[in-house]
This record gives sequence, structure tokens and C-alpha cells, in this order.
Amino acid sequence: MKILKGLLFVIVGIVVLALIVAFFVKRDYAVERQITINKPEAEVFDFIKHIKNQDQYSVWNNIDPGMKKTYTGTDGTVGFISAWESTNKNVGKGEQEITNITEGDRVDMKLRFKEPFEAEDDAYMATQSAGENQTTVKWGFKGSMSYPMNLMLLFMDMEGMLGKDLQGGLEKLKVVMEK
Repeated sequence: MKILKGLLFVIVGIVVLALIVAFFVKRDYAVERQITINKPEAEVFDFIKHIKNQDQYSVWNNIDPGMKKTYTGTDGTVGFISAWESTNKNVGKGEQEITNITEGDRVDMKLRFKEPFEAEDDAYMATQSAGENQTTVKWGFKGSMSYPMNLMLLFMDMEGMLGKDLQGGLEKLKVVMEK
């Protein structure tokens, strides 16, 4: 019985310590990657503002070619929603909505993940002229985890996990745009 009490005390202590640590752990994360594409900015921006075009370059859109997709609104305009649903646990279910467009400069999107977990992230794609017929494209994500789930940020490498997928998508975008 003493061993059980001691074990229970240790477990409670670990949980309390974890909750205290989580109080001091950051809750927000941001990841951004960029690439230079040998095409004029207007042409690149017009391509990336259409969410359906992500099927040609997004790493995530290509994990499950058989995923069910539905669209609401007019692609390339504020309010357009692209929803997806897959039985693949790496894809799950969710939607992406265009929330703002600064024409020729930036597209802001809200990502709403529904399965296998619920979360909301902000994403953006921005273009900037890098010289004659060259455009720098930035793709980024910003999100946060509420207390005490933010404790997972100590063990998750968001920069590495999201960064490699963003970079892979940008590299595919470069190939698609420079054909």
C-alpha cells in the first residue's frame, strides 16, 4: 500500500510539474519559407491566389490523390473555401478559406483542421519582385496551442515539420511556374 501511495504521489507531482511548465511555454509558432521564381510577379501572384492551383504544388494536397474535395465561392476571391476529406490520417478533414487578398502582393488564408484533431492556423502566400522577371514567393503559417496543450511545442519541431513541407511545395511551385 505504501508503494501505491508513493507511486500516486510521484504521478501527481509529475502532472503538477507539467502544468506549471506549460504555463511558461510559448503558445504561438510561426514558420515561413521562400523561393525565387523566374517569372514576373503579376503572373506568379495570379497563379498562387487561386487555391485550386495548390493541387499542382502543395505537398499536403498530394498525400492522398483520392481525397474528396468541395469548393464554395469563386476561387481567387475573398471568401472562397476549399474543403477536403480523406481517410488518410495524415490528411484528415478540414478547410481553407481566403480571408484577405492584397492584389499583387499577398493572400491570407484561414486553415480549419477538423480531423484527426481540431485546430485553426493562419496561412499566407506573398510575392515580391526580385528583379526583372523574377519573383520571391513567401509561404508561411502561424498558429497557437492553448494551455496546457502548448506543452507539446517542447517536443514538436514545428519549424522542421512544417518547414520541409513548405519548402517542398515552393520547389514544386517553381518547377510548375517555370515550365
